[in-house]
This record gives sequence, C-alpha cells and structure tokens, in this order.
Amino acid sequence: MTTQIKDPSASRGNARGVVFVHSAPSALCPHIEWAVAGVLGVPVNFDWTAQPAQAGTYRAELFWSGAIGSAAAIASALKGWTHLRFEVTEDATSTSEGARYSFTPDLGVFHAVTGMHGDIMIPEDRLKAAVVKAALGDTTLELEVDKLLGKPWDDELETFRHAGEGAPVRWLHQVV
Repeated sequence: MTTQIKDPSASRGNARGVVFVHSAPSALCPHIEWAVAGVLGVPVNFDWTAQPAQAGTYRAELFWSGAIGSAAAIASALKGWTHLRFEVTEDATSTSEGARYSFTPDLGVFHAVTGMHGDIMIPEDRLKAAVVKAALGDTTLELEVDKLLGKPWDDELETFRHAGEGAPVRWLHQVV
C-alpha cells in the first residue's frame, strides 16, 4: 500500500480579492508588482495613475485570485515599506472566512476577519478585552470598538480612496 502526499496548497482552495494601492512613490511601483507576483506566482501589471491627494505618488488596484490566505501573504510582503498606503481584501469562500488588511505608515497594519457579505467579524475575546479596558478607565468603549472596526485606518485612507478623477480631495500638508 502506498501513501499519496498531496500538495497542502492544493487542498486549501482558491480565493479572490483586490489589492488597492492608495499611494506609493513611483520608485516603489515596480517593487509592489514584483512582491504581489511573487505571492500569486504569476506576473502582474498594475495600471498606475497619479494620486491627486499626495503629489508624486501613484495609485492602482488589482483583482487577484490565488490560494486561500493570499491576502495575508500580500499584506506581509508590502507592509514593511514606508510611504506606502494599501488595502488587501480576500473574499470569503465556502471553506474560509474573508479578510481585510489595511496599512498606513503611521498606523501600521490593521487586520479583520470578514464574513460572506464583507462585514467585519470581531472575535468574542477581543470584544471582552475592549470592555475590560473601558471598565478600567484606560479608554472608552466607543474608542475600542472603533479600533476593532479599523476606523483609524478608514479615517486616514478615506482621502486616498476617493481622490480619483473628479472626486473632491482633502489635501494633506506636512507641517514643519
């Protein structure tokens, strides 16, 4: 009797999602493509356009398909680069929950598990920890729930999400 060893990635199934690069300096653009291609195992080409919310940066999005867990691998490959803002989503499948990763240079990485309709699903232990922190007076429950939902990341990325052609732009200025 022989035993067949299956490729573990083959049994994980396929997922799909989107990579949104909200702002990246031009020098990073090819490196982002190489990193995403390395995760997905196929060449990728982003359609880069100028990001009007931040001069000298570019934006793009890419619909992808790959192994379940690819969103995590893509976010891990991109998270170490400063001056980069991005989001990666992975749709839920019949065998896995979905995921959302957001990254900003100031806040770092936000991760949330998402359900089949894209809703953020917060684990019970994280909710209990938020209630305890609020009860101890370290913070408010509202602030902790906002963090669990990724509100600080949404607030920072909103300008970049909607800075497409014709959309109103709130310009960001560096104060020295």
